[in-house]
Amino acid sequence: MKQYIFDCNSCSTRCDGKSKGIYIFNNDVKFSEERENKVIQQINTVDGFLAKKCEKDGYPDIEVLHKPTGKVFYIEIKVQRRTFMAVKRLLPEADLEPSETLALNLSDLLRYFEIHEKDGAPVFILWCVLERPCVVPAGETRYFYQNVELLKSIYQKYYDKRRFRRKSGYGDVVDGQHKGVVVNYHFSLNEFRELHLLELLNSMNIYFKTYIKFKCMKHKF
Repeated sequence: MKQYIFDCNSCSTRCDGKSKGIYIFNNDVKFSEERENKVIQQINTVDGFLAKKCEKDGYPDIEVLHKPTGKVFYIEIKVQRRTFMAVKRLLPEADLEPSETLALNLSDLLRYFEIHEKDGAPVFILWCVLERPCVVPAGETRYFYQNVELLKSIYQKYYDKRRFRRKSGYGDVVDGQHKGVVVNYHFSLNEFRELHLLELLNSMNIYFKTYIKFKCMKHKF
């Protein structure tokens, strides 16, 4: 059974579904960086892992070293504050309700697919969801994550059925350059897992140790 599904018609403070044309790019960046630093600090309290801001151009925000194996994985931090109220009308074949919908820059998504394919390193997208009181209590922020391998299979299933281009608005242009996201790809909160950081790190611990063991077995035989 799906979670995070809310009947908008029963809401006393229903979102109006009208784009206000205001997208404050710098505010989103600042919020993301604050959450990014918190995630790095939390990871660095766990034995066996070392997280830092990734310095590779075009790569996700955080690079995490698994010390026992010397392998790395990446985490990209994204923020969702607005609700895509018109998702059923504009993307009728997307199988999405407004309350569950996440929007991600399509060019970023495709780049993460390429990075995972090229490097073979796990890549996770970590969503900070807030200001959506129908599924996240007012004043709170909740975190959801998923491996891009699974997101790629969803992308291959839906392709353009979940793709949408919005109009540019105030705040998209920073210092003469258009930096706001206008072409988005959409996912459901039900396609992500609510974040329990130790669970994620433990899964990476098992993943890398299994990888090294398998590699040694192949070399031996």
